[in-house]
Amino acid sequence: MISFKQLPLEAKAAVAAGVIFFSMMLSRSYLAEQLEFRTRRWLLRLQMALFANVLMLIGSLHVWRSTVTAFSRSSAANSFYFMPWKVAVFMFLALAHSSFFTLLFLVAEEPYFFSLAAYTCLGAYIILIFFLFTLGSVEQAYKFLAGRSAKAGTGNKNSRTAMKPILSVMLTVVLTVVGLLNASRPPTVNSVEIPVHKLPSTMNNLKVVLLSDIHLGPTVGKSKLAMIVRMVKALKPDITVIVGDLTDSEAEIIRPAVEPLGELNSPLGTYFVTGNHEYYTSDVSNWFELLKSFNIRPLHNENVKIVSPKSTDDWFCLAGVDDIEADALRYSGHGMDLKKALRDCSSEHAIVLLAHQPIAAKWALQERPDINLILSGHTHGGQMFPLNAGAYFLNPFFVGLYKVGQNTFVYVSPGTMYFGIPMRLGSRAEITEIILRSP
Repeated sequence: MISFKQLPLEAKAAVAAGVIFFSMMLSRSYLAEQLEFRTRRWLLRLQMALFANVLMLIGSLHVWRSTVTAFSRSSAANSFYFMPWKVAVFMFLALAHSSFFTLLFLVAEEPYFFSLAAYTCLGAYIILIFFLFTLGSVEQAYKFLAGRSAKAGTGNKNSRTAMKPILSVMLTVVLTVVGLLNASRPPTVNSVEIPVHKLPSTMNNLKVVLLSDIHLGPTVGKSKLAMIVRMVKALKPDITVIVGDLTDSEAEIIRPAVEPLGELNSPLGTYFVTGNHEYYTSDVSNWFELLKSFNIRPLHNENVKIVSPKSTDDWFCLAGVDDIEADALRYSGHGMDLKKALRDCSSEHAIVLLAHQPIAAKWALQERPDINLILSGHTHGGQMFPLNAGAYFLNPFFVGLYKVGQNTFVYVSPGTMYFGIPMRLGSRAEITEIILRSP
């Protein structure tokens, strides 16, 4: 029987990931009620950071072997540049691994340079792993189809070995720069007209501005949020809604960065529902109180009547549900409760629902097909290549406007900022201006 010491490093990392994952499940179920709240919050976030790091270790070993070890026995190892290259690769991997820990130790009013560098390396790491794997697979497929064998010349073999990591690194650098430049631009304003069944004629052309996935934390701070608020105010919306993942940190730590939200002054109100990342902070109650101090109303499985400024008899129901992650985390007093959220919302009036995740939108329509419009976020439009494909297949609605049935629409925002990695590839940050049309 093979002992743990005899296992390759990749297998040891996989075992360690399994142990940490088991400890996470144990903490969520059996220890949740026994640990003090703050201790439980820190333990969960530390476990998540460690879990991500041990999984990354498998990829990091592959990166090191492809970009350093592969050249150690060639003439390149004697080059003056080889040692600085080894140091650069090591620092790159170390920064990528450290990114998850910035959530615990480096969150302030404005992002620290270290956090921006670490998350940039994480984004580049994901791209590099993709190209190393893809080019490696292409190389193996070529050998198989061409009937190549180990009889090929040593010189040609060394040349092919060098080409894969060099090309991967070059593509990674180019895409990283493009992604950084794309994410650094202000969000685009996307105007969408949506017909809402049973919307009163006096509320025709009502303007709703949709924000989602701002992710205040290690790489998004006060200046970014102030820019977003200025753009929203310029649109002069009747209603502003924030559909989750506003933050990645505790309210007390990042309070100064949130202050621009106090400038939102939509006449029919500003509303908020939780996303999965609010529950990762384990600080939802404090966030609710902070948002209320800025005159932003959290819809905690509840609804409000949005009354027409022209007639008090005309209104529609605006409802919001907690994010479904609250159930997975067993977050006390929280969890998606559609029946409670839509209490007193009858099909005689238009119903607009705020639900962070598209899967929650799908579940809501299965239970209440009379909902007329659902506004979601969560997917980020994939945020960056090559994550776009995964986000597309894992969500029933990916990004943009969907018509479901005869009188129902779902709109999924690609996100107003980004999560952690300050890059966007194959997606664009967006502030959505939704014009509601009465039939």
